[in-house]
Amino acid sequence: MPLRLCGAPHNRKGMDGLAAVVQQQLRLDPFCGAVFVFRARRADRVKLLVWDGSGLTLIYKRLDEGKFVWPRIEDGVMRLSAGQLGALFEGLDWKRVHSRRVLRPQLAQ
Repeated sequence: MPLRLCGAPHNRKGMDGLAAVVQQQLRLDPFCGAVFVFRARRADRVKLLVWDGSGLTLIYKRLDEGKFVWPRIEDGVMRLSAGQLGALFEGLDWKRVHSRRVLRPQLAQ
C-alpha cells in the first residue's frame, strides 16, 4: 500500500476536506488505497487518510510530549515505507528505519 506524506498543515480539516486537498492540490486520487499523512503546524499531531475499499478512514494522533519527526518536503508529497510510517506514528525518528534489500537470485547460465 503506497504511503504519501503531505507537507502542508491541515489541522482543521476532516476527511472530506483532506480528500479534497489530495484531489485538488496534490492531483492524486484519495480513493486509490494509498495512505495520506498530514501534520499540524506544530508537528505534534498527525492525520492519516485512507480509502479501505468501503469508505474513507481518518486516524488522528496527538503526542503528549515532543513532536513528530517530519522530513523536508519539496514536491508536496514524500513516500515512506510501512515501517517508516509506523515509526513516525509512534513519534520515533523514522529516518533510522531502513528496508532490508533482498537481491534477486541469479539464474544459472
